[in-house]
Amino acid sequence: MVDSAIRKIIHVDMDAFFASVEQRDDPSLRGRPVAVGHGAARGVVAAASYEARKFGVKSALPSVTARRRCPELIFVPPRFEVYKEVSRQIHEVFARYTDLIQPLSLDEAYLDVTANKAGIETAWKTAKAIRAAILEETGLTASAGISYNKFLAKLASDHRKPNGQFAVTPDMGEAWVETLPVSRFHGVGPVTADKMKGLGIETGADLRAKSLEFLQQHFRGSAEWYYAIARGIDHRPVNPNRVRKSSGSETTFDRDLSDAAEIEAGILKMADDVWAWCDSRQAFGRTVTVKIKYGDFQQITRSRSQPSVIVTQESLRRSAVDLVRTVLPPAKGIRLVGVTVSNFAEAAATEPVAVETELPIFAESQAA
Repeated sequence: MVDSAIRKIIHVDMDAFFASVEQRDDPSLRGRPVAVGHGAARGVVAAASYEARKFGVKSALPSVTARRRCPELIFVPPRFEVYKEVSRQIHEVFARYTDLIQPLSLDEAYLDVTANKAGIETAWKTAKAIRAAILEETGLTASAGISYNKFLAKLASDHRKPNGQFAVTPDMGEAWVETLPVSRFHGVGPVTADKMKGLGIETGADLRAKSLEFLQQHFRGSAEWYYAIARGIDHRPVNPNRVRKSSGSETTFDRDLSDAAEIEAGILKMADDVWAWCDSRQAFGRTVTVKIKYGDFQQITRSRSQPSVIVTQESLRRSAVDLVRTVLPPAKGIRLVGVTVSNFAEAAATEPVAVETELPIFAESQAA
């Protein structure tokens, strides 16, 4: 048995979190199809209730498409400060049962309950207690997956949604993985799933049948991960000190923009949003990336790394504007812009960077 088999890991995932908070706070929305986001012509769905999901409404779907799929859809503007506060309440519940908590987002986290801080007989009963406490204290439901490693626990949490839980025990893990479509596996996105399908890999069993050499030939650096998870193996510990790798913000304009001043204003607003997060957490990075999406949905990025971390708002603003100016005036209208800071480091031993220094642009990508 692999070492990770001795662990007891729970993956807790809130059910339709943003939409459920809105339905909780506004009884008139309960039982109705709800989308968190903006219903304007150029809006995007941030989250959808289960009633809306039945119509194919999901996150990242353009609002126009969402309304077409579900004419009765109700749009509610997001209230992120409320979601953050509810998330804080949920994490207070987690802390009663374990000190090993690895948040993945506002609404999901891994918990290692091997040490049995709460003195509950089994991980299954611990998960039930956590879900009951969340429901009692927030009025929201959560689903949970219980297993001996993170990969299986995350798969399991989706198996009985909403408001359910499922356990994958050491004696069933490998066989269970073989029955699942690879499109459900963490780390296998839509593009990779299509590539695997072209290679005759559609289930965990298909993936397991491929040699490591075959996977290395076709998937390079990801081969060992795919080889391991096809066998239900994942040695990653629950890491409560996991460092966030980036912070970003983006916005979709009401109309495609071609005016340089308007585009720069949008970039500055996104830079200020990112700076507010960095400053509040004293987390500073060396790399600034500007994302641009044109009206035809072509997407490019421009990135620049500084010799030391950026620790002033003005430095971030200047760097972001310098990057966007490399594509101005635009060849076609711009639909969306975003700013991200990454390559974080401790700021204590650094000095503010002078962003006027000319540094090479090293990243550019395109996507339809």
